[in-house]
Amino acid sequence: MVALTQRRAMPIAALVSIACIGLAVTACGSSSPSSTSSSKHSGNVDVLSAGSLDTLMTKTVGPAFHKATGYTMVDTSGGSGTLEADIKNKVDVADVFVSASPTDTKGLEGASNGNWVSWYADFAASPEVLGYYPKSKFAKDLQTMPWYKVITMPGFRLGRTNPSQDPGGVLAAEALEETATAQHLPALKTLATETSDEYVEDTEEADIQSGQLDASFMYEADAISQNSPFVKLTGVNLAGDYTITIVNKAPHLAAAEAFIKFLLGSTGKHEMTADKFVVVSPAKVNGSGVPSGLKSLFKS
Repeated sequence: MVALTQRRAMPIAALVSIACIGLAVTACGSSSPSSTSSSKHSGNVDVLSAGSLDTLMTKTVGPAFHKATGYTMVDTSGGSGTLEADIKNKVDVADVFVSASPTDTKGLEGASNGNWVSWYADFAASPEVLGYYPKSKFAKDLQTMPWYKVITMPGFRLGRTNPSQDPGGVLAAEALEETATAQHLPALKTLATETSDEYVEDTEEADIQSGQLDASFMYEADAISQNSPFVKLTGVNLAGDYTITIVNKAPHLAAAEAFIKFLLGSTGKHEMTADKFVVVSPAKVNGSGVPSGLKSLFKS
């Protein structure tokens, strides 16, 4: 009230002068780099991502992305092959598609595939490993013996995803077939063709946590994120190759670009490294039509 009383006692000219100064200060403040209000946005970005990225996306990247930009990531995770089919069949509307294999991204390219994608970037990788239930009666065997001998022991419950739905399932079959040939173990080739050990990715992860399975093929980053002990697949060198792209006619294009910038930026790279992803930096782009605002992120 004291300040108001003093202000009323000032001459009109002085008040006008103070008002002008105030406007100038306000204008300067709005352009200050420390102001964040102009950089905040609202709305969603719809992301379809490989199931092995679920923890990374929902627990760390999503919340950090929202805090930094104001956009909200709405993530749908699943087998990359299943997500590819969902985009083609218009089951899900996506802004961003993050796959665990270039094959599923390429399946959206070209007129015959609906022209859903014209470019994609390789940005991370994670080796295929064998995650196991820590209280399994075979746990000590897995720690001390070759993995390919343990999984053929009587009573061993092995899990893997369907190769037609998930790239991890493709890698699991390749690991079994390559090792069967190298180690002269026909039983592994039989396992590679059976379907009784195929699971939907979410079910597979739940069963390895509860002990319904003794072990399951998965990506190393996935095992780490869900706190599953694992053994490396000695004798083979297979890994998930993660790609990212913006789906053509994305409903939320600005948010999609912001999401990719964030994931491939310093914070996103830090979170991926923490989960032991092998980060490709700079990400390698394939195809054409990359939005101009993203080109600086990639190398050809």
